[in-house]
Amino acid sequence: MTHPCSIAPNLWPLFAAALVWPGGSALAQTYPDKPVRIVIGFAPGGAVDFVARLVGQKLTESMGQAFVIENRPGAATSISAERVARAAADGHTLLLLPISTAVQSAVRKKLPYDLQRDIAPISQISIGPLLLVAHPSLPVRGIKDLIALARSRPGKLEWSSPGIGSANHFAGELLNLQTKVTMLHVPFKGSSEAVIAAATGQVSLCITSLAAATPMLQSGRLRPLAFTTAARVAALPEVPTIAEAAIPGFDYFTWYGLAAPAATPKNIVTRLNSEVGRITKLPDVKTALERQGMVAQPGTPEEFAAVIGRTIEQTATLIKAAGAQARMSQTVRDLR
Repeated sequence: MTHPCSIAPNLWPLFAAALVWPGGSALAQTYPDKPVRIVIGFAPGGAVDFVARLVGQKLTESMGQAFVIENRPGAATSISAERVARAAADGHTLLLLPISTAVQSAVRKKLPYDLQRDIAPISQISIGPLLLVAHPSLPVRGIKDLIALARSRPGKLEWSSPGIGSANHFAGELLNLQTKVTMLHVPFKGSSEAVIAAATGQVSLCITSLAAATPMLQSGRLRPLAFTTAARVAALPEVPTIAEAAIPGFDYFTWYGLAAPAATPKNIVTRLNSEVGRITKLPDVKTALERQGMVAQPGTPEEFAAVIGRTIEQTATLIKAAGAQARMSQTVRDLR
């Protein structure tokens, strides 16, 4: 190996640049050089937490440093997004970015960050359905029964979600709008709290992920009514979709991805993107996702950026068309 002292003086600037330039191979080889935090905007439990821990474990195994989950629930994921937007752009603070964060950017006019400016997309990870579940005491067996009951009791049925402006909240508002019923929204600070509220009868219904609902479904404390996606879910093939049972064309699914602060060096983004692509092809990862009703769907940073932008645009358009802005910002009652 050439000793630094033997390098000609006129080549020293190039040598120094190779050592410190953010896109240089030296940085790529040393990253990560300390534990990496994956920040998520929900409490433990639920789909976002599940995806973060699944991917974090595999990144820990392959990259030689611990990828630690940091739960920062609240404000429909804007607290977690701000945490990452303001973090050092060195690849050691990442964001598990769910659809809820993009929805929040459309719902709230003032946020302490700009999602498309302050966050660098790395890769989409997976997509998945939401599930409408009911407390067993509610006298309904399916979505048609629910619509009929809601029409007979306008404003009396309450449903829970992980927070105002979450994808779950938006799916529920779409259900209200397309069925022309009024079921009241009760937001919580995370999926687990929202599911427990329905299982204990504090509310009648919950729109949640299969990951969050599974323990309560298995114990019989919740009854599945319908999935929000166009196609049935292999993990619960007997449960119909809203589209086939009541509202043709209804198709709402969530997505999950990985992101970093905007100024994160490109080579780190590229390496993490490659790792996510590799991880989501692993048989055990694909199986774990499928058990939660999800499908692995990685892509390039540019493709993930397009998904984020498209979600923000579509959400804003739907809110405006439906005149739902006021309802999307209301809290029925404080159950914190």
